Amino acid sequence: MSTALVVGGGPNGLAAAISLAAEGVSVTVLEAADEVGGGARSSEAIIPGLLHDHCSAIHPMAVGSQFFSRFELQRYGLSWRWPEIDCVHPLDGGSAGVLHRSVEQTAAGLGRDGSRWRRAFGYPAARFDALSDDIMRPLLRFPHHPLMLARFGAPTVLPASTFARLFRTDEGRALFGGVAAHAFRPLHYPMTSAIGMGIIAAGHRHGWPVAEGGSQSITNAMVALLGELGGKIETGTQVQTASQLPPADITMFDLAPSAVADILGDRLPRRVSRAFTKFRRGPGAFKVDFAVEGGVPWTNPDAHRAGTVHVAGTYRELAATERDIHAGRMPERPFVLVGQQYLADPQRSVGNVHPVWTYAHVPNGFSGDATAAIIDQIERFAPGFQERIVGQAFRTTTQFAAYNLNYVGGDIMTGAKDIRQLTFGPRITLSPYTIGVPGMYICSAATPPGPGAHGMCGANAAALALSSLARRA
Repeated sequence: MSTALVVGGGPNGLAAAISLAAEGVSVTVLEAADEVGGGARSSEAIIPGLLHDHCSAIHPMAVGSQFFSRFELQRYGLSWRWPEIDCVHPLDGGSAGVLHRSVEQTAAGLGRDGSRWRRAFGYPAARFDALSDDIMRPLLRFPHHPLMLARFGAPTVLPASTFARLFRTDEGRALFGGVAAHAFRPLHYPMTSAIGMGIIAAGHRHGWPVAEGGSQSITNAMVALLGELGGKIETGTQVQTASQLPPADITMFDLAPSAVADILGDRLPRRVSRAFTKFRRGPGAFKVDFAVEGGVPWTNPDAHRAGTVHVAGTYRELAATERDIHAGRMPERPFVLVGQQYLADPQRSVGNVHPVWTYAHVPNGFSGDATAAIIDQIERFAPGFQERIVGQAFRTTTQFAAYNLNYVGGDIMTGAKDIRQLTFGPRITLSPYTIGVPGMYICSAATPPGPGAHGMCGANAAALALSSLARRA
């Protein structure tokens, strides 16, 4: 029987392990932390019974993932729950851009931008399942649907600032910009439209759901399936040198590229080692979980029904904050993402006290405390919020890096999503999962298609490893 070792037990490592085990490979996962799951974990952080997601929380890219569809994780306890409204981007004065699952409903709420929104997202949303065959895999390969991909892909090379000019209203520009800002990049940079367009199209097809019982449920389902397939997991096992790696036919690294370079040292070809060592990090995240009595008192009524609220003000203000953090400056009013997962999954609350998940975009390695800035930004659009807080817990950029070794400096994206790294992954190559050592692969979110609990980085890398194994047999 062929054997495989997976170093790192985040969603991609588990997806790789499951994909290999399903083909009869004997798999062992080694995880440095005391539990697997990476960013897809949840716990009662403030009040007993009040459930908070640690990092990954809203899952528009996971719910329709080919990996999840193939393995039917609902058989292992994973259930998706949808909020009434996917996302709201409030503006001063009480108005907001409102993102519904329906393209038509979203367009109807955007006034004179409605037809523009419909033209931009109606086509890719209707065809997203076919598009995902291409965009959820390495981009530099012959596509399954070349004409469809070309039509979708042409606008994605644009800076988000250019694409945002399509819209004439503050609500339309801010709504698109807030989603595009998930790239953690200055919005005037090329290809910053890509992540925004992909998330919006996926959301219009599948919505922005949460996992019932917290994102931990995703991990629990994957662990249960892996166990059923005969896979083994060893936690509290940090691999630091190549000598710690047991012999295996396949070795997968669900790690940041720099960590792979540190472990393998001279075993890596020099060109690969150089690329992995110089891999560029993105900005950081500063996270605060709140226990809020009665929920957030948003001025905009739609925000009370939204699973996600983007707190940033106008598009112009948002763009300025993203420029600042990229330059290493902490903005006075950072972009804050607010998760109200309990609206779709009420079991996360305790009576009238609700878990509110937030994080701000901050410079990589930011050493300050962004808690007050986060509260002030929310208070700006929800006067009286601070008075409703009955408990809070924060995670700094340093604590993020300790929590997950891939999150260097608080970089929860596992690397800057600039043109080169978004297109190629950790190094310029047509095979982003190979590392120049026979039988060894990288499968973390540093590789295409990038961050999220969709598992496709791991599934893609495993498919490549299996094909190579078959050729060697």
